[in-house]
Amino acid sequence: MNWLIIWIVLYLLLLIYLSLRHVKNTDMEQYLVNNRNTKTLPLVATTMATLVGGGASIGLMAMGYESGFAAVAIGIAHIIGFFIIAKFAGKIRDFGAEHKIYSLPHYLNFIFGHEKQPGFSSFFAKAVSGVNIFIFFFMVAAQFVAMASLLKFSFEIGYNLAAVISAMIVIIYTAIAGLSGVIITDMIQFGAVIIMILLIFIPGIWADTEQLTRLSELDDSMIYGTKYGLIFIIALPVFFSWSVLVRMDIWQRLLAAKSAKIARRVTLWTAAGMLPFYLIFPLTGIAILLTMGDQIDPKYVAYLFIEKHASSTPFIFGFAIVGLLSALMSSGDSFLNIISISAVKDFVKGNSKEALTQKDYNWMKYITVIFGAVALVMALVFPNIVDLMVVSLSTITIFAPITLLALVKKNANQYRKAALLSLSAGFIVNLFFFILGLTNPDIFEAKSSFVPGIIAGTLCLFIGMKFLKEEY
Repeated sequence: MNWLIIWIVLYLLLLIYLSLRHVKNTDMEQYLVNNRNTKTLPLVATTMATLVGGGASIGLMAMGYESGFAAVAIGIAHIIGFFIIAKFAGKIRDFGAEHKIYSLPHYLNFIFGHEKQPGFSSFFAKAVSGVNIFIFFFMVAAQFVAMASLLKFSFEIGYNLAAVISAMIVIIYTAIAGLSGVIITDMIQFGAVIIMILLIFIPGIWADTEQLTRLSELDDSMIYGTKYGLIFIIALPVFFSWSVLVRMDIWQRLLAAKSAKIARRVTLWTAAGMLPFYLIFPLTGIAILLTMGDQIDPKYVAYLFIEKHASSTPFIFGFAIVGLLSALMSSGDSFLNIISISAVKDFVKGNSKEALTQKDYNWMKYITVIFGAVALVMALVFPNIVDLMVVSLSTITIFAPITLLALVKKNANQYRKAALLSLSAGFIVNLFFFILGLTNPDIFEAKSSFVPGIIAGTLCLFIGMKFLKEEY
């Protein structure tokens, strides 16, 4: 326990030092997009750190324990998605620099807004940003659930207290530093994750699965990834892969790139670098299933694995816990930073061409604290990390049809009403099927709710483009 405390104290002191370096920074470009001057290595590190946070670490360990290789399919879908966004990465970066775009909602509001229809433009901006903020609450809550699960066992405290402590740490340093601070801390956090995987996870998986030979003990649905049904496993590469194109955290990194060439390079390097993580984390959950049985709460899988393979060496055990916490923080800080930006720049300002003021900058910090508190409440009320992870990552696919339209059509603005129809239909249908899946799991799998959602959104977009065409 002494080594765990020492590691945590050292890590928190480092975070505080790095974050305080940005307290006096009032430059909007630096706070929001790191002056659009970020080079390849830090961008790859911060992007991968965000992607291997709660969703790809504890979340995928829990999912691997629960469903086997269905969790690996999420990784494959993400890699396909990075090749999709690579085609547009340079355009996204340069368009953002030219028009002072700070986020995906800001881009969509810019494309589909119309100065002659201020009422519609304001409503569209609030709809886009509101849906995005709703989705990212689930993402932030997933990080808090995962962090609380680690602290609960590490310090033998209650889950609720652990969740509160976790949330306070992330909220405070995210509010202070903005994206420039997040990028710096992400590089430290990503390095810790790499060391932890090499020291503990790979050797532990190799031992627990007896050089992978015990994988044959899994039932067919876990081996073939069909635990959640065929619809889910087929939909991942076909539909879910498009979620990468519309993830606000990835857009924020592309907008922060120093050049279009770097933006494209980052997407391809990230795609290649993510594959090992999306294999190792599910295999961790599978290893616990094979060695400890199927009666464990999935969100505790990560801690149990670390305890099993590192508790005999307090120095390594403490580092491993802090390494996982850092992975979770690297996602939590990014998501909080993004929704605070969206709340002020996109929801409040809408399509306003006015520059952000110091007052706006301060409000982003206040909203970071408020939204962090809301996500904390969600983590306390709904502590199922697999559902939080899958719902947040999949629901965002409803933005794919209108984002693709905006990127490929020069006159996309004339389809602004069709875009609003598409987003509304996708969100409502997705929400309906998610609730149906939660209340009637025998009828529908809640994790597949994004499939009818994106189908409905796509159909409504095509119909709207035919019948709701407006003056450009």
